[in-house]
Amino acid sequence: MSEQITSATATAKTVRIAPRKVRLVVDLIRGKSVGEAIAILKFTPKAGSPVVEKVLMSAIANAEHNYDLDLENLYVSEAYVNEGPTLKRYRPRAKGSASAINKRTSHITVVVSEKEEA
Repeated sequence: MSEQITSATATAKTVRIAPRKVRLVVDLIRGKSVGEAIAILKFTPKAGSPVVEKVLMSAIANAEHNYDLDLENLYVSEAYVNEGPTLKRYRPRAKGSASAINKRTSHITVVVSEKEEA
């Protein structure tokens, strides 16, 4: 007996934007239908919006192309941001010292699933 696959995933790794900033955007779309999530991302004036939108579109394409899921019934079941590798840079300061600057990166994951038909 074969299991029916009802979800598709897309991940963007080592994106050069801090996870804290991307989480603000990802929290807006979690649990929303796919169409609503795209609309929210298009009109959210945050730096992470275009990146999250791209990952969402990829998850939708994966669902349609790889698993033949119905686009009308898709919703964002999971969306989370993990911390990627941090680039460490140094800035010169007074009296010959230096202070560290951490340029943080993100791993963004979006999972879209089909709604359960009752």
